[in-house]
Amino acid sequence: MTSIKLQSRPRPGDTFTLPSGKVVEVRDIGIPWILPPAAVCDDPLCPWHGHLKVRLKLLEVTVEKTRMRKAAVVVHEWLHYIRKYNRYERRRRKLHVRVPECIEVKPGDKVIIAETRPLSKTISWVVIGKKEDVTEWKAKHETLQV
Repeated sequence: MTSIKLQSRPRPGDTFTLPSGKVVEVRDIGIPWILPPAAVCDDPLCPWHGHLKVRLKLLEVTVEKTRMRKAAVVVHEWLHYIRKYNRYERRRRKLHVRVPECIEVKPGDKVIIAETRPLSKTISWVVIGKKEDVTEWKAKHETLQV
């Protein structure tokens, strides 16, 4: 598997030729407010350059460990409302996620992950971008800001 860095960020539909001679196209994953990564890879389990489809469950998480090859451990934290006490409590969950070669993450990074089909016994999520890759997106009557 190879990955090359680009001078500028590609757009969905652009095609690139890797040093191995393989032609890779940047796919549109259906989430318009997340930009494609600034690198191109030939990983078949990459949502941007491979054949992996994502579902529309998105989470913003923090990377905790990157010791696994092509995978990482992330922490998802959220607030849960307790109706009896009219208060919130903090909850957290650790998840294993797939990290494509074109996205470089290190512990402490804020990333956006998306649900996908089960890739292994414990991995059903994939990193689709960093928090810096999120842009403002305007729909017909609404503005989404992440």
